[in-house]
Amino acid sequence: MDSGKMIYSSHCLSCHQADGQGVANTSPPLDKKIVSGDKKNLIEILIRGQIKKEGGEVYQHGMPPDPGMKDQEIADVLTYIRNSFGNKASMIKVSEVESARVALK
Repeated sequence: MDSGKMIYSSHCLSCHQADGQGVANTSPPLDKKIVSGDKKNLIEILIRGQIKKEGGEVYQHGMPPDPGMKDQEIADVLTYIRNSFGNKASMIKVSEVESARVALK
């Protein structure tokens, strides 16, 4: 969790804020089902990015892809997010990130 929190602070905080609530009409909050739901979908969002629409709401900024982020970093930050901001969900394993990368090629 500590590693994930550090990664969140350097990669995610500016858009999603310290409390994970995002910025109205700009960046979505991270306390939604998309965070605690399908792991594969969440991993894909971090690898590929996401358009500006999420859960029926439109946001000014899409989630940019971060191709330089290592699999362990993705697993750590997503595990942190899935267990912060009111979320309680299982951890993301490095092997799940690796599998998602292969499937996306």
